[in-house]
Amino acid sequence: MAPQTASAAALHAQQRAEHLASRFPPLLVAAERVAMTVAQGVHGRRRVGTGDAFWQFRRYEPHDGADQIDWRQTAKGDHVYVRETEWEASQSVWLWRDVSPSMRWRSNMRLPEKAERADLLTLALMALLIRGGELIALLGEGARPATGRATLNRLAQVIAQTPADSAGLPPETALPRYAQVVVIGDFLSPLDQVAAAIGRIAGRDVKGFMVQLLDPAEQTLPFAGRTRFEGLEAEGDMLVPRVEAVRLEYRDLFEAHVAGLQDIARQVGWNFLSHRTDHPPETAVLSLYQALAKPGYR
Repeated sequence: MAPQTASAAALHAQQRAEHLASRFPPLLVAAERVAMTVAQGVHGRRRVGTGDAFWQFRRYEPHDGADQIDWRQTAKGDHVYVRETEWEASQSVWLWRDVSPSMRWRSNMRLPEKAERADLLTLALMALLIRGGELIALLGEGARPATGRATLNRLAQVIAQTPADSAGLPPETALPRYAQVVVIGDFLSPLDQVAAAIGRIAGRDVKGFMVQLLDPAEQTLPFAGRTRFEGLEAEGDMLVPRVEAVRLEYRDLFEAHVAGLQDIARQVGWNFLSHRTDHPPETAVLSLYQALAKPGYR
């Protein structure tokens, strides 16, 4: 019995690996095509340094750890100083995309799933940033920011192999000062949960962008007649006798939710961008890249 179970598990793992491997090259090719299109119309960003070379001493702040204190420099005066490396001072860009079940949906077979579009936007923006020599990383992955073609290839593999996560919100992560964060998801969770998640990563001079990615049907509710809605994240099903009778109320509630998300971003000094899967991916990537490149935002 045990050998058969192990064999079945191995076969399943092999099939999954082959599926992921087949998905990786088209995703990367598509992302680089989007990045190339956007790059033709914008100027590059300032190239930043990499590594652990000394950058500067600065005054100790309450959020700094004791292991960051430079005791030799501190002994020379009346203040406590922290020694920053070049990596800690550079404006690295950290990206995250939602991989919860609600992202595995589309209202029309001619449209991509929200998860597919999120992967494409994430990888295309990475490719564009790397063209400018920027340091990039995936939020929550654990690896330090890096740049170059090898980094893009590695992160493309990570994106293709990321398992589903029911959280649907970015994880709390310790980030270097002056980092920038781009989070992409449908953000359909309750507003208090979204606010808590964003607030946990918005400190330490971290700038950010919330990108709400939606299927057009989620915004317009175009269905008619008797319709059953299936919950993708254990919400249960709901049967609506006449969808058109609740459409206006739904749209009001939806617009209120989006306004709440915009308020959350505004309160922490982040930007908010809305993108639909029936719109070209280049429009979102261009908007993000141009915003990241603004001198005043850095």
